[in-house]
Amino acid sequence: MVLRCVIVDDSPAFLAAARGLLERQGLSVVAVASSGTQALRVAGELRPDVVLLDVGLNGESGFDVASHLQGNDSTAELPVILISSRQEEDFGELLAASPAVGFLPKISLSADAITRMLQRDDTDGRAEAAG
Repeated sequence: MVLRCVIVDDSPAFLAAARGLLERQGLSVVAVASSGTQALRVAGELRPDVVLLDVGLNGESGFDVASHLQGNDSTAELPVILISSRQEEDFGELLAASPAVGFLPKISLSADAITRMLQRDDTDGRAEAAG
């Protein structure tokens, strides 16, 4: 099964580069979005396997968008991975409080990294459900 993803970022250049990279690595990028409103719409319509969401969206907070995705009935179960050109340490408590399954620096973005993060989240969820 091919992993279906939506990429949300306010940089057209990054969207194009990330889409090309991930599709070459075997993922299906079903849509891109450049704002939180677009992200909510396409994620609700297309129900991807994962949403890759930039932390900073041209004045919008990716953390807020992630919370909106998780609080919406049609997208509540969608895994969100936060991405940024900054490092994880720069976000500290915000990441810990986020409903996202994880964080990837944009420089580390790859199909393998996304797959590993989703598998880790599935394992964590099964462990919690079993516990």
